[in-house]
Amino acid sequence: MELQKMGEEMGTERLNGTIPDSDKAAVLEDGYEEEERMMAEKEEFLPHIASKKLSQFTDFEGKTSFGMSVFNLSNAIMGSGILGLAYAMSNTGIVLFVVLLISIALLSSYSIHLLLKCAGVVGIRAYEQLGFRAFGHSGKVIAAVIISMHNIGAMSSYLFIVKSELPLVIQTFLGLNENTNEWYMNGNVLIIIVSVCVILPLAMMKHLGYLGYTSGLSLTCMCFFLVSVIYKKFQIPCPLNETHHESSWVYDNGHNITTEEGVCTPAVLTVNSKTAYAIPILAFAFVCHPEVLPIYTELKRASKHRMQNVANVSILAMFVMYLLTAIFGYLTFYGTVEAEMLHTYVKGDRLMLCVRLAVLLAVILTVPVVLFPIRRAIQQLLFHKKDFSWLRHVIIAICLLIIVNLLVIFVPNIKDIFGFIGATSAPSLIFILPSIFYIRIVPNEKESLLSRSKIQAACFAALGFVFMVMSLSFIIADWVTTGKSSLGGH
Repeated sequence: MELQKMGEEMGTERLNGTIPDSDKAAVLEDGYEEEERMMAEKEEFLPHIASKKLSQFTDFEGKTSFGMSVFNLSNAIMGSGILGLAYAMSNTGIVLFVVLLISIALLSSYSIHLLLKCAGVVGIRAYEQLGFRAFGHSGKVIAAVIISMHNIGAMSSYLFIVKSELPLVIQTFLGLNENTNEWYMNGNVLIIIVSVCVILPLAMMKHLGYLGYTSGLSLTCMCFFLVSVIYKKFQIPCPLNETHHESSWVYDNGHNITTEEGVCTPAVLTVNSKTAYAIPILAFAFVCHPEVLPIYTELKRASKHRMQNVANVSILAMFVMYLLTAIFGYLTFYGTVEAEMLHTYVKGDRLMLCVRLAVLLAVILTVPVVLFPIRRAIQQLLFHKKDFSWLRHVIIAICLLIIVNLLVIFVPNIKDIFGFIGATSAPSLIFILPSIFYIRIVPNEKESLLSRSKIQAACFAALGFVFMVMSLSFIIADWVTTGKSSLGGH
């Protein structure tokens, strides 16, 4: 009875809100442990972030696996530039090409390291918001504009490939005459159909992680391209007797006739007037930085170390693919390889037609991945404090695709325009912005301005300015030369 009475008294005290001191201590201890556990989970998710800041950069927990993230980032790295790597090697030589490719891959990995370190310090995983933390609203606007310019240029270049290559593939497979005026031979019509039927549905996905499967398919197509290039190296004789017919090699019964000595000897080191053009091509081969932070946001069990591993695996995979493509493409045609390697193969080759189709599919599936950072930049600029809206999400995607399609259809010299944009945006995204963000965002108390890390970042930014000036100089010189030749031609 005594025990029963004591139990009833304790129950009454709990109901009245008065808890004995011993119970209070237990409750406080349990609450403290629970709070510590929650803080530890948040620290593991993103280091050095207060709980109230967590909702500022994401409203969901990342669900994209490591493998899918690698597929997406690899797909973002790989562009149509892979078709020009053999040409770049022919103008640099094997040794210089390998040295440049290794250097650019390491520099790109270091640049991503700077971005992730900035994100870890301030708890922000959006390129535009890093710009805001570094330089205020002007930094945010500059980052968003550069990302949009660069990715619109990339999307336009991909759709230009579709516009020029898809009619040729259809014509060859159907055995049609070149002068056929059917609607399905019109490149402008084809890019609209591809944009509406393939790109737009993929661009409507809410999260970038969902595109991991299409990115995997895109990379599979490029692997088929690489295997075919390697196979053709052992099937095509060295084209010493060269005759061009519609950008294709013609052989005498499949056998070459040697008319010039030394043509089939690989160059170890080459320096000529076109060598300087190869350096920007290689420098921009690993541009993926606008996609890094969105992929980081959606990564499962996200941490700086885990995302850096995603970047390193992606860069290594693309490095191997780039190197093999360049070596086997170059050793097939040597100094006679064209700027777009597929044009060097015989036009009627069925295998290479399948390769063209695979490259077209890979390019088409890359466009939605490139579109996501532009839409994110627009949302960060104009709708940062607003909740997610499906209507706004879809309208931005439709508007971007309309703009890109109009550019590809109506601007005849879009290659020069976006060559200029690429020469300014790519060095900014790879070298300049990550470096200056790092210098501004990382507190001086943690790393002084004279620390080795910040001095390295400053040198990295200076290297970016050198690349920018060099690339712009080449483009302007090419414009002047082309202008003179055009005047002479007319």
